Order: sequence, then structure tokens, then C-alpha cells
Amino acid sequence: MNKKITVYSTKTCAYCNMLKQWLDEKGIKYANYNVDKNPFAAQMMVSLSGQMGVPFTTIEDESGQVESVIGFDKPKLEALIS
Repeated sequence: MNKKITVYSTKTCAYCNMLKQWLDEKGIKYANYNVDKNPFAAQMMVSLSGQMGVPFTTIEDESGQVESVIGFDKPKLEALIS
């Protein structure tokens, strides 16, 4: 399964860092956007999620269907990534 994972985070967010470390430990590739440094990414995140909370993750499958996860919801992330 080839999925495109995008993480919207800030440098000071502990849950963001835990999420990225978890993905790194699993060897999962992802794009990371620091919304505190990138206003365009922050705007994209708000338009996708409807809120400013981080971490916010999108997981797109081969068919183009996108699932979203707000926060570091490990069980939901594992279900969507596997």
C-alpha cells in the first residue's frame, strides 16, 4: 500500500514531536509542514481540518481518498496506515 502522509505541526508541540518520532521509528515516510513558520501551510491545514489544532495528519490512498486525523491518535493512525 502506497499512501501519502502529510503532517501539519509546530516546533513546540510535544504531540507533534511524538507523532513524527513514531512515524520515523516505523520507517514511514511523510511530508511535514511547520505551520508556525509557513502561513500557507497553516491556511491549508485550517481549510482541511476546520481548526488550528496540531498535529493534524492527512493520509491519502492510491485512489485519492483522504482521511484526516486530529491529534496524535495512535490507534486511528495505525488503522489508516496499515
